[in-house]
Amino acid sequence: MSEQGTSHLLPTYARVDLAFERGEGVWLVATNGERYLDFTSGVAVNALGHAHPRLIAAISEQAQKLIHVSNLYRIPEAERLAARLCAASFADFVFFANSGAEAMEGAIKMARKYHSANGHPERYRIITFDGAFHGRTLATLAAGGQKKYLDGFGPVVEGFDQVPFGDLDAVRGAITPETAAILIEPIMGEGGVRVVPPEFLRALRQICDQHGLLLVFDEVQTGMGRAGELFAYQRVGVAPDIMALAKALGGGFPMGAVLATGEAAKGMTAGTHGSTFGGNPLAMAAGNAVLDVMLADGFFDRVKRLSLLFKQKLAAIKDRYPSVISEVRGEGLLLGLRAVVPSGELVDALRAEKMITVAAGDNVVRLLPPLIVTEGEVADAAQRIERACEQLANKHAQALTQGAAG
Repeated sequence: MSEQGTSHLLPTYARVDLAFERGEGVWLVATNGERYLDFTSGVAVNALGHAHPRLIAAISEQAQKLIHVSNLYRIPEAERLAARLCAASFADFVFFANSGAEAMEGAIKMARKYHSANGHPERYRIITFDGAFHGRTLATLAAGGQKKYLDGFGPVVEGFDQVPFGDLDAVRGAITPETAAILIEPIMGEGGVRVVPPEFLRALRQICDQHGLLLVFDEVQTGMGRAGELFAYQRVGVAPDIMALAKALGGGFPMGAVLATGEAAKGMTAGTHGSTFGGNPLAMAAGNAVLDVMLADGFFDRVKRLSLLFKQKLAAIKDRYPSVISEVRGEGLLLGLRAVVPSGELVDALRAEKMITVAAGDNVVRLLPPLIVTEGEVADAAQRIERACEQLANKHAQALTQGAAG
């Protein structure tokens, strides 16, 4: 049954008339029984694929014991996950939330509170970058600064200064006595799978140190193995002061987190921030299970090896179909195809090949397979992409021929 005209869900999504009833690994089974190769992963969420036995066992076992108690009491599962995340990163402290937008809100509050705790409450402004996407709340929309998302929602939340992507001079020029931090995604996912050059991130770190600013990384999409390391910043050796996580952190269970150094978190004392559901035992069981799998020997080496293999196959397809694909982008298993045709046409053509993908900005189609994808499944995906490109290339060639004849 189509949702259009019959559904009581708020119509804020242009949903495809397709529903899934179960999944296994990188495969989804639709309600009509058809199997689809899932290279969306719930938009970078299902890092362990569907129905991963370790994740199922952890959630099932915890659900039979305790789901929620509130943060009025100690939650041992949360303390364990926080300790493990800190041991694997730059951080000293973790705050658990329920989503990426909430994690980003926490990061923004923390950056502002840091300067207030240091006696400079006037330092609240954050420098961000054109094309960024940081969430759908009023503050995170203002951080992204994209007009199409802000229109109609009243005054834009104050305190964000957008500069052009990759422009260090613009960053330096935007710094004022009110500047508190610089916020960036190490790889812009929604913004078109644009990889930020390592030298640019290193320069931002130097600028922050020079001016007493905090460096904030939005790793909601890039974190938890997606870029080939547990966190994308580890690829380039540039540590932030604050980092937001979500998406793959719970392997499909909704959760987010703010990670920070002890210095950056100094203003976040009792009563300054909170969450009813954040850090509940069920979410923490999921997060710990995800870490169990990802921190096993060889996990990230395998992600990097499959990434290289996939990129080679995609580069060959791009060379064969330059009228469909102009560029292959990304790191790890956060890859993008910049399309020559409208990106939506490529997404539709891939879905016709029983492969689901997701569009991004800059006319890009994102390829986000579960991190447990096999070499055979990567080869299968490449064949489906090739068939979709052939179909689109022929379609557009025929349209050009007919246009010339007309």
